[in-house]
Amino acid sequence: MTAWAILFLVVALVAGFFGFSGMAVASAGVAQILFGLFFLLFVIAFAASISRRDQ
Repeated sequence: MTAWAILFLVVALVAGFFGFSGMAVASAGVAQILFGLFFLLFVIAFAASISRRDQ
C-alpha cells in the first residue's frame, strides 16, 4: 500500500508541476484537477498504509 501512496504522490507532483507552472497552458486546468485527485489518493493510500501497520 505504501508503494501505491508513493506512486500517487509522484503523479500528483508531476501534474502539479505542469498545472501550476504554466508550461502546459492549454491543459493547465486538467493538470490542476489531476493534481488534486492524485494528491487525495496519496493521502488516502498513506492513511490506509499507516492504519494497517498498527493492526
